[in-house]
Amino acid sequence: MRNVLYPRVMTPPKGSFFLFGPRGVGKSTWLRSVFPRAHRIDLLDEALYQSYLADTGAFAGELRSLSAGSLVVVDEVQRLPALWNEVHRHIEDRRLRFVLCGSSARKLKTAGTNLLAGRAVRRHLHPFLPEELGRDFDLDEALRHGTLPVIWTAPDRGEALAAYAQLYLKEEVQAEALVRNLPGFARFLPVAALFHGQVINISAIARDAGAARTTVGGYLEILEDTLLAFRLPAFKAKLRVRERRHPKLYWVDPGLPRAMKRQLGAPGAEERGHLFEGWVASVLRAYRDYRGLFDDWGYWAPGKGSSLEVDFVLRRGDDLAALEVRAGQKVFEADLKGLRAIKDLAGVKRRLVLCRGGRRQKTADGIEILTVAAFLEELENATLLEPAQPFKRLTTD
Repeated sequence: MRNVLYPRVMTPPKGSFFLFGPRGVGKSTWLRSVFPRAHRIDLLDEALYQSYLADTGAFAGELRSLSAGSLVVVDEVQRLPALWNEVHRHIEDRRLRFVLCGSSARKLKTAGTNLLAGRAVRRHLHPFLPEELGRDFDLDEALRHGTLPVIWTAPDRGEALAAYAQLYLKEEVQAEALVRNLPGFARFLPVAALFHGQVINISAIARDAGAARTTVGGYLEILEDTLLAFRLPAFKAKLRVRERRHPKLYWVDPGLPRAMKRQLGAPGAEERGHLFEGWVASVLRAYRDYRGLFDDWGYWAPGKGSSLEVDFVLRRGDDLAALEVRAGQKVFEADLKGLRAIKDLAGVKRRLVLCRGGRRQKTADGIEILTVAAFLEELENATLLEPAQPFKRLTTD
C-alpha cells in the first residue's frame, strides 16, 4: 500500500455540515487530519449501530456527556436518520458542532432535509485531483483505474477496482436494501457503464439490461443517491434551434464504469474518448464544489437531425465559457463545428478545446486550444471564465 497522505483541496465550513462522497473517497481520512480531536461516532461499527438502533436515547446520552461547543463527527450517518433529531437539538441547546458523514444521500432525501432546519450545509468530497496528487498524477493511470483514494493507494489498483464493484453491491446496495432485485441491478450496472459520457436513453438501457423503463429510472436514481454517478443537463438557451432535453450520464471517476464492465486492461482508443470527457466532467464538478468555479453548467446540442454539440457550457453570473473535449493528440477542423455554432449565444466569453497533445494555441476566429497542463492551471487559479490572454494563433487541418 502506498502510504502517502495527499493534501486535499477542500476546506471545511465553520459550522455544522454534511460531508458526502462515494465509498472509498477518503472522507474519514480527511476528517481525521482536519479534526484530530473531534469526538467520533462510527455507525459502521455494527455493535454501536445496533445499540443506537434499539435505543436512540443512548446516542443522546453520549452527546450530553460532551462539553458545550464540542465537535462531533458521525460517520455513515445515513444508516440512522432517527438520530438527526438529537443532532438538531444539541446544535440548538448546547451549541455542539457536527460533521455528518455519509456515502449515500438516499435516506437523507427520503427523510427530508428540513430535519436540521438549515443548521448544516452540504459539502462533497471528490476523487483525487491532479492538484492534490502533484507529481504523482498520471493521466493515463487516472483514465485506466481512476483516482478514488482507496484505489489509487492500493498495492494492486486493478484488483482493488474489481473488488470495489463487488463491495458496492454487497455493502451499499444489498446491506441497505436499496433494491428488491439485486441480480437485476447487477445486470444494469455494466449497461449503465456503457453510457458513461453519453445522453441517457432509458429505453435502450432497459432493453439491454432486461428491465422495465420505470425500474431503470429507479436504478439511475440509486446510482446518483449513492454518489457514483451524476447527470449533466442540457444547457437551456435559445439559439436558432431547440436544444435537446435529455441529460448526459457521467460516473464520478473513470475507474468506476470500467470496474462495472469488468474491463480493466489499458483503454482502447474508442473508450479513451469517453473516459477523458468523463474525467474532465468530474474535475470541473470538483472545482465547482471546492472553489465555486462556476454557478451552473450543462452541455449544448441542437435538436434532432444535427450533429453539432459542445461538451460543456459553464456559467458564472452572465458570462459563459464553452468547452469541447478531445482525447486525441491534435485538433481538427471538424472538432470546432460546435464551438463555431455556439458563438452567437449571448454571454459566451471564451470558446475552448481541450486536447491531450500539442501546445496552447488559438484559431483565427478566437477559439482557444488548451493542453491538459494549461487547463489544470486555469482550474487551480480559477481563471477559466476570465478573459483570455493572447497567445500564438493556430491554423487547423
